[in-house]
Parts: sequence; C-alpha cells; structure tokens
Amino acid sequence: MEDILELYELPYDSGIPVVCMDEKPYQLLGETRAPILMKRGRPERRDDEYIRNGSCCIFLFTEALSGWRHAEPQEHRTRIDWANQVRYLLEVDYPECSTVRLVLDNLNTHSISSLYEAFPPDLARSLARRLEIHYTPKHGNWLNKRLSTP
Repeated sequence: MEDILELYELPYDSGIPVVCMDEKPYQLLGETRAPILMKRGRPERRDDEYIRNGSCCIFLFTEALSGWRHAEPQEHRTRIDWANQVRYLLEVDYPECSTVRLVLDNLNTHSISSLYEAFPPDLARSLARRLEIHYTPKHGNWLNKRLSTP
C-alpha cells in the first residue's frame, strides 16, 4: 500500500504520467416497450421488463492530475484485449513519454506476459520497457478509484 500512496504524493510530471486503469463489465439491455415521455406534471414512464443484449467490458484509463481520461468498450476483457489497450495507451495517448506509471489491480490479465501473448517479442519488449506497473494491494482497489474519479 505504501508504494501506491508514495506514488500518489509525487508532483505532477507530464513526462512520466501516473495513469490509473480499471475495467468494468456491463450488461447491454434493451427496451421491450417504448418509454412514455415526460410531460408537464408527469414523469417519464418506463417498463421494468428488458431484453438482454449480451455484455461488454469498458476499459478506463485516467490521469487525474491532468484531467485526462480515455474509455474504450470491448466485447471481452481477455489478456489480448488488455494488451491492445496498453499498446494504444503507449503509442497513441502517450507516444512522447519514455515511461508511463500504470496503477491497476491484480487481475490475472494485467501482466507483462499478456503483451508477449498478444504481440511479437520485439514489440512486446519495447512496450514493457515503457511501463512502470504499480499494483494496488489485494482488497485495495479503492486506492485506484481515488484517482479514477475527478
């Protein structure tokens, strides 16, 4: 826990940003009946019956000290999905930074080995060299939420 707290106390450095990452699964729901729109003196009315249209996962990256965030919906949250999100973070969002400090939980997909599973070894190694990973302690994911919400 001390590692994360010390990281959060560091002054802002745009050259070595602290980026928090998390993902959340969501159910995709549809309406069975069209809602009745709100009118003066009457609230909108919706039926509580719904159609289940599957699920997705939303990856969220935030750099709280600069106010930057990036959300990306994906069909799954596999090792390959995580690796592709990290590649996008490093190559598109932070191409000029030599190091990105990434704060995330201990989900089994959140590892350098995921990069090697997704990409050729030379690309995986170049991405891994730019990451400084900081894991929140077990049952301490709330530490990541602190910076994920402005």
